[in-house]
Amino acid sequence: MIRFGRRRSDARQDRLLWHAAGLLLAYPDSGQGERLRIVEDILGHLPPASRDQLAHTHRFLRDCDEFAAAAQYVETFDLRRRSTLYLTYWTAGDTRNRGREILAFADAYRAAGVEPPKSESADHLTVVLEFAALVDAESGAKLLSAHRVPLDLISSSLTDSDSPYAPVLQAVCNSLPPASAKDVLRAQQLAASGPPAESVGLPLFTLTVPPRREGVT
Repeated sequence: MIRFGRRRSDARQDRLLWHAAGLLLAYPDSGQGERLRIVEDILGHLPPASRDQLAHTHRFLRDCDEFAAAAQYVETFDLRRRSTLYLTYWTAGDTRNRGREILAFADAYRAAGVEPPKSESADHLTVVLEFAALVDAESGAKLLSAHRVPLDLISSSLTDSDSPYAPVLQAVCNSLPPASAKDVLRAQQLAASGPPAESVGLPLFTLTVPPRREGVT
């Protein structure tokens, strides 16, 4: 689990929701049991709607075989571009701009007094959620809101595939301001055409989803 330092905030319920969501969206490794125990504690402090959404995914992960959960995670998030949790994939695709956009996330973390984690890309949703929950709720909420269109697209993709992770994305989206008409139009365009592509030269980032993890078939 990536750990940031904690700070005070009045947006307690949003921070609790983001914390639980980030833990539920983490890869099911040896720390899964601890993460699920933390989520179980958080659920009792959430409003009924978001509590029920996160509890659905929590039950699935609690009852699922460890290896089956890991395999499904890889299939859902690592092998399907339409549900990748790397937010800059949606806004920059495989273009040179992606490097600059990832750096913007890292700069936001440093501005709040923490270094970006070395174990995951700064634009990965689990990192953004943990930053918003445990470091700077205001700055984290701005990052999430600025990427409302990607979040809605991921949520839609997971819902369409009847993924047990879909309620988590729905809860995160519901914690943000409503999507504007412009956001809805942009989401429709991205769903139809996909993220930006670069046809000249070599992109800075060519791997938009990570490779299959060791031990997962």
